[in-house]
Amino acid sequence: MAGNFSFDQLKKAVSNGEIDTVLACIVDMQGRLAGKRFLAQYFVDSAHGETHGCNYLLACDIDMEPVPGYKAASWSKGYGDFVMKPDLSTLRRIPWLEKTALVICDVLDHHTHEDVAHSPRAILKKQVKRLQERGYIGYFASELEFYLFSETYESARKKHWQGLDSASPYIGDYQIGITSKEEGVMRRLRNEMEAAGIPIENSKGEWGPGQEEINVRYAEALEMADRHVILKNGAKEIADSEGKAISFMAKYNYGLAGNSSHIHNSLWSADGKTPLFFDKKADWTLSSLGQQWAAGQLKYAKEFTWFLAPYINSYKRFQAGTFAPTKIMWSEDNRTAGFRLCGEGTKGIRMECRIGGADLNPYLAFAALIASGLAGIDERLELQKPFVGDAYQASRLPEIPKTLRDAAETLAKSKMLKQAFGEEVIEHYVHTARWEQFEYDRRITDWELHRGFERY
Repeated sequence: MAGNFSFDQLKKAVSNGEIDTVLACIVDMQGRLAGKRFLAQYFVDSAHGETHGCNYLLACDIDMEPVPGYKAASWSKGYGDFVMKPDLSTLRRIPWLEKTALVICDVLDHHTHEDVAHSPRAILKKQVKRLQERGYIGYFASELEFYLFSETYESARKKHWQGLDSASPYIGDYQIGITSKEEGVMRRLRNEMEAAGIPIENSKGEWGPGQEEINVRYAEALEMADRHVILKNGAKEIADSEGKAISFMAKYNYGLAGNSSHIHNSLWSADGKTPLFFDKKADWTLSSLGQQWAAGQLKYAKEFTWFLAPYINSYKRFQAGTFAPTKIMWSEDNRTAGFRLCGEGTKGIRMECRIGGADLNPYLAFAALIASGLAGIDERLELQKPFVGDAYQASRLPEIPKTLRDAAETLAKSKMLKQAFGEEVIEHYVHTARWEQFEYDRRITDWELHRGFERY
């Protein structure tokens, strides 16, 4: 069960006064929760069937600015409604908010009640269905990294996001002593996420001052994506309540490590009991199915990079010697690789995609990895030999797109993704990428002012 709270339990909790608010949330293109706060009794009586929202929510940028040029929604079409249909299996208590429950909604067409094709959850559901039709379950896990600051969001804004005090003054990667000082937020994050039905395995210090990593227990792809977005939203809310701030930017500081979202993925039998990637007699103990899956992800990595790195800032993270990959290749347990084989020799064998930043939308990222993996299976691709050594120094390996512009134009040409997602869906997100590039291209940055105000 995705959530930890049945509808009957909600009704009981509402009647005895334990819950008075229900958050009904969709996931927007940026991977954020957007929706309404319902009086709990009204949700139980009526809104659990459906509610409505403006369709511009899937046609705007990160600033909530309505973006011109989308076919799906525009001023000329009047920015009408879509249906927000609560998926009651995702219902859960939210411990860090008083007397509050949360449910994730699917986005449906207002007239046909069919899934809105370009909504992130619908895109992933379509790829999950393709797995199910073949008798597979895709298990996914995303490792989220973020920076924790001894600042409020208000104080960070007043400082113009410069000279911020991180929760720790120096790198504390795996160090217990320094991360003990960050436990005010991190203990709450682990325990309250667990209480919200999001099982946490561990947290640890990462390779930057005040940088953290939190690991959620793997799950079926759709459930894992739901966990991911609730975790990100909740982490900010918990930090804010403690007078702290969290950033999931891929690269908030040029001189420090970036924030990644490594994605572990594997296929299992429909009953979830048999690992389909494990074959103790195969090369690397990776079954032929697993090898084809991995080969597909390698072949199409350039085409789906935008789904792992959707912003201008995302591409600042791809720097040599920073544990962020720069090359498209795979290796056995090698952190310079774009793809790493983990769990070799065990039933937990899986591929880890290391390209994505913490700013990705998990529904889009998971869907792209599934689509490319299935393409590898359908095309019966052969997996190349694993790379050995320092991938940063290997000049002949294919490179991850270096800029958002490169990734957007590569996505626009992808026949595989157009077939898997639908041409209009790809067109929608290519337009999103091009708008982000357009907005950046016409802005003056602090770097330009510093470099050229006096010297040009």
